[in-house]
Amino acid sequence: MSDWKPKRFWTESAVVDAEGGYTVELDGRRVKTPAKAALILPTRSMAEEVAAEWDAQQDVIDPTAMPFTRSANAAIDKVRHQHAEVADMLADYGDSDLLCYRATHPQELQERQAEQWDPALDWAADMLSVRLRPVVGVLHQPQSEMALTPLRQRVHELNDFQLAAFHDLVSLSGSLILGFAAAQNWRAAEEIWRISRLDELWQIEQWGHDDEAHAVSETKRTAFLHAKKFFDISV
Repeated sequence: MSDWKPKRFWTESAVVDAEGGYTVELDGRRVKTPAKAALILPTRSMAEEVAAEWDAQQDVIDPTAMPFTRSANAAIDKVRHQHAEVADMLADYGDSDLLCYRATHPQELQERQAEQWDPALDWAADMLSVRLRPVVGVLHQPQSEMALTPLRQRVHELNDFQLAAFHDLVSLSGSLILGFAAAQNWRAAEEIWRISRLDELWQIEQWGHDDEAHAVSETKRTAFLHAKKFFDISV
């Protein structure tokens, strides 16, 4: 099996204007996506983040150290070609939103869920004009279409780059409402991430810390915070 890895071939990266936005050049050569599409970015801030990642590469290119480039590639090569499908998939989270499924016991966990999750549902009612209904237990109980339809419309209105970021905000938190809450700055992204992990943090309190689980959680946390920043610089 080959261990060949792409090596740095350029001296300088630069942000330049392009039709429809901005792009990045490496010694005057424009960067393309893995699918060979033009890397046209909607804002200069995003282009600067991408250029900084390319500039930070050393002898061997490490794609894992280039989250903004990866997110931009995903928006162009994937989301752009299946925007409606991605939007529908994320909107479906509203029908089984994390915030709506409450513990049957113990009382302390129930109280903690109410304390941290009810304000997010209240925010959605005020800011999104949607009231999702919490239930007790893990069995699926569908939300009303009257509540889900406006949420679905909001997701479809996101542009390709916003939707690429929103995908991670929703899928990592398990909540469409928390995805919107992060996107619209209800609270700091770090706090919203902790709210989404309430049940996991409860389990840690009861059973202790697990190094492997913590490492996985930290990877997801980093991805969530990155998605928030990518969303912010998408317009």
